[in-house]
Amino acid sequence: MNNLKIATAQFENKSGDKAYNLSIIDQLAGKAAAQGAQVIAFHECSITGYTFARQLSKEQMLAIAELIPEGDSIRQLQNIAIKYDITILAGLFEKDDQDYLYKAYVCVDKNGLVAKYRKLHPFINPHLTPGDQYCVFDLHGWKCGILICYDNNVIENVRATTLLGAQVIFMPHVTMCTPSTRPGAGFVDPTLWENREADPTSLRLEFDGMKGRDWLMKWLPARAYDNAIYTVFSNPIGMDDDQLKNGCSMILDPFGDIIAECRTLGDDFVTATLTPEKLRQAGGYRYLKARRPDLYRDIIGQEHTPEQKVVWLTDKKQ
Repeated sequence: MNNLKIATAQFENKSGDKAYNLSIIDQLAGKAAAQGAQVIAFHECSITGYTFARQLSKEQMLAIAELIPEGDSIRQLQNIAIKYDITILAGLFEKDDQDYLYKAYVCVDKNGLVAKYRKLHPFINPHLTPGDQYCVFDLHGWKCGILICYDNNVIENVRATTLLGAQVIFMPHVTMCTPSTRPGAGFVDPTLWENREADPTSLRLEFDGMKGRDWLMKWLPARAYDNAIYTVFSNPIGMDDDQLKNGCSMILDPFGDIIAECRTLGDDFVTATLTPEKLRQAGGYRYLKARRPDLYRDIIGQEHTPEQKVVWLTDKKQ
């Protein structure tokens, strides 16, 4: 298995403006390919926009959603992949021929659709249907998986995807800078974004503190470390509808160490080289081998009624 060079991107998407969002995906994919990246990953709903969907009716959702792979966005992603000889991962709302709606994330290369994943725990719009299966696929000789945003907070999903063979898990998000019961959480004032060139310090304090990056660092490195996997985290920066997001797209290795991270206050990407040796060198590889499923098979698999509460969907802004 050869080394793999992956880029992860952040950008300020426009709600419902697929043409604009795809144009930014095109620009960043081209620049990443020029730097030798074989793959570039974008955030959750990077093609369609995300947070604005909390206000949409089913008819409005169906209007912006697409069939996959027949939809126009997949064709455009393939054209970008052909132009730059790069594999692209991006997100959008999906509909099927029975008008069921899903939160989808796709992997597309010059030959077309490589993989499609449907979010297991969607919540932004009540008309979305949860996905019902994990996704593991081959990419340049590596086994890759996808888990979208909230899916990664349910730790069993990450472990299950790893046990299915994933060595790299793409984790597209639209996260951070929202209210929570967690101390220190909350929205970030959009005025700080508008004033970012004159006063980047005040914005960084919010982005990097407990509203943003400090919270991410509580759990994301653990997902990589415990499972001995590479994690590719992608997140938007700037305004997503009326909410400010802090970017910090990053790649972590199987030791849980950050090996590349976006630190600019704007559209950007970073690249990292994944080496297969780390997959076995990391402590998590030994822990996986040491598991005793006979002890907890029935505990982990016991019947349970899922419950998902997202505070910021109902709370007023702070």
